Parts: sequence; C-alpha cells; structure tokens
Amino acid sequence: MSLSHKQKTSRQKYIASAALIYGALCWGIIWYPYRLLNETGLSGVQSSLLSYSLALLMGGMLFWPRFKRISHVPASAYWLSLVAGWTNLAYVLAIIDGEVMRVMLLFYLSPLWTLLLARIWLHEPWHRPQLLAIGLSLLGAVLMLTDGQWIWPWPQSTSDWLALSAGVGFSLTNVITRFSTHLTIAAKGMLVWLGVFALSLLILLWQSGASGIVFVMASATAPHVFITLLIIALLLVSATLLVQYGVTKIPAIQASVLFMSELIVAAIAAYFLAHETMSMIEMAGGCCILAAGMLSVSVGESG
Repeated sequence: MSLSHKQKTSRQKYIASAALIYGALCWGIIWYPYRLLNETGLSGVQSSLLSYSLALLMGGMLFWPRFKRISHVPASAYWLSLVAGWTNLAYVLAIIDGEVMRVMLLFYLSPLWTLLLARIWLHEPWHRPQLLAIGLSLLGAVLMLTDGQWIWPWPQSTSDWLALSAGVGFSLTNVITRFSTHLTIAAKGMLVWLGVFALSLLILLWQSGASGIVFVMASATAPHVFITLLIIALLLVSATLLVQYGVTKIPAIQASVLFMSELIVAAIAAYFLAHETMSMIEMAGGCCILAAGMLSVSVGESG
C-alpha cells in the first residue's frame, strides 16, 4: 500500500469519525428543541410532522438530480420506511415526556432485540458472549425499570413503553437493512423521513382531523417556532447523512463506541438544560446496558 493511499485512508477514517461524533452530538441534544416546541403548544406528533416535512423538503432539494433513481425502490423498502418511521417518532414522543437518560438507555436495549430478531429471522447462531450480552441487557432493564424496588420489572410510564418500542423498531430497522444493501444513503434517508411524516400525519388526522392540520400549519408561521423547526430539520438531515457515511467507512465496533458518545452529550445536556439526574441504581442498569451493547457489537465484528 502506497503512502498516499495510506494517508487517504487515514483521512477518510478521521472524517468518518468526526461524522459519527457529529451525529451523536445531534441526537444527544435534539430532544431539547422538541421540548421547547412542546412548551409552545405543539405536541410531539405535531412537531414531528412539521420537522420531518422540512427534512423531506431539504432532502428533495438536495437529491433532486437523483430523485428518479431514489423513487424507484422495491416495495420491501417501504417496510423499512414504516419501521424506521415509528422508531424515530416513538423516540421523539418518549423524549418529550420522559427523563432523557432513562429514555435513551431503554432505547439502547436495541442490541438485545437485534440478537433475538437475528436468531429468529436470519437464523444466526448464538455464542457464549452473546448470551452474556443478553443477560446483561436483561439485568440492566430490570434495574432501570424497578430502580431497586421490589416491583415487577415492567415499563412504569408511556414514555418507557415508547422508548422500548423505539429500541425494538431500531433493531427491526437494522435487520431489514441487511436485506436492503442495494439502497443508497440518499434513498434510506428519504425513506426514514417519509415514514415519520406519514405516520405523524395519520396519527394527527386520527386524533383531531382536518382541524389539527390547520392548527399545526398556523403554529408553524410563528417566527420562533419556524426557526426551531428549521434547526431540528437541519440536524435531522445532516446527522442522518453523516452517520450513514461514517458507518460505511469505519468498522462497526469503532462506530458504535463513537456513537455511544451520544449518551455523554445527552447526560450533560439533560443535567444543565432540564436539571435531570439519575439514581445510582439507574446508573448501574445503564452500565449493564452499555456493556451488553458493546459486547454484542464486538462479537458481531469479530465473527
């Protein structure tokens, strides 16, 4: 390998690492503008509809020259859109009403669901380290959901249920993506944004009908609301595309380590912006969940 090629490869890894750290930063703080919108009277579904509408608009403008190619995707790709759409919408709804770190750590149970789904759908064998990862995940979930009390380890609130379902959705998205290697980064991004937009629209129509749409559109005309939505959309588009780029350039285990910096960013932001802290039991559960996630990824990488 020539020196120039080594330098190019090294530069690509640095850029990919920076892209993943940027994505982690975005997802670690994106809950805050959503909460600001909630304080103005916009629910999570309403703000998701508006923010992902802007993301779709930005994506359409960005990928217009390749729009014909992007629009020609197999029908199976829309399952990816639906599942990924629910993942993102459920995450937003959970993060608005729930404690930031609790929601994120319950979401990070996704490696547990991925191992289970990969076993059922892809017939991937389990090894001892993966069984250990499953055990650690379950222990972490019990600690998080009970906080050391003698109660059944069951979700304690709607935000808990949403966070868990978002984690399951993320795992389903990962499994479906393995069958969708032909899709481009642009197509995957547009499918995710389309999924959130469509689900938000359907839920809003079911909840309040056409009057809800009128209220949302009227609310978006307020300058401070529009600016907040624009910031969210910029974060969504840039984070989605840069993370997709990052994971294609560096090994999965390294990408996972970098992306877990999201939790550090979220913990700091939650402390200073929302004055939220975690109990020692919840911290212990979170450590188990993170250890399980790292173990499951490292086993998959070495295999």
